[in-house]
Amino acid sequence: MKIVSYIRVSTQRQGISGLGIEAQQAEIAAYAATNKATITAEFIEVESGKKNDRPQLDKAIKHARLTNSRLTIARLDRLSRNAAFLLTLKDSGIDFVCCDMPNANSMTIGVMALVAQESREAISRNTRLALQACKARGTRLGNPNGAAALRRAGKGNTASCIAQKARANARAVDLSDVIEDVIAKGHATLKQQASELNKRGIKTARGGRWHPSSVSNVRARLEVIADRHSSVRMDA
Repeated sequence: MKIVSYIRVSTQRQGISGLGIEAQQAEIAAYAATNKATITAEFIEVESGKKNDRPQLDKAIKHARLTNSRLTIARLDRLSRNAAFLLTLKDSGIDFVCCDMPNANSMTIGVMALVAQESREAISRNTRLALQACKARGTRLGNPNGAAALRRAGKGNTASCIAQKARANARAVDLSDVIEDVIAKGHATLKQQASELNKRGIKTARGGRWHPSSVSNVRARLEVIADRHSSVRMDA
């Protein structure tokens, strides 16, 4: 089993001194030893004044997703009042474990963030009940001709292509931090970058190995995304 370590300290002073970091590292190391797991990466968050800003958590989740690793958190008890953290963890869709609360799962995390989540869930619940009531009254929901009408209108393939492009863009964004780190580590050529991604256990979108061409494609996609965002900011 592979795990990604996420450690959080509450002040810049703790981050510089290492106070609190060693204890959390020890807890995660003990968990890894007990479960015969390999720590593939470690992310340390020094909480700033902006309590909802968790860039290292985002990076840890991306890395866990890309490497099919389990996100491992030393101490959940100190984070249980932070709705932004809990909801990010709950919605990440990755496997995770908390050393101090090993039985915590998406359900219990969701309960902890119940107040922040209640409004959104209430809207979803009311919408579902309204649709059920319409169906009970005999109202026909959706397109009566189904996918056939979409195909005749030439919209089915377009929608599929848009969804596929959105998934590819999201995957590229997930990979951006890793690629930047690979380049920063001195892997200048596409061949070197592909080799390093393979060494790190990161798969392509189709679950295969990296080649110079696949790295080039992702980097080109990231450039397009960056250019688009830059244009939007200039227009604003």
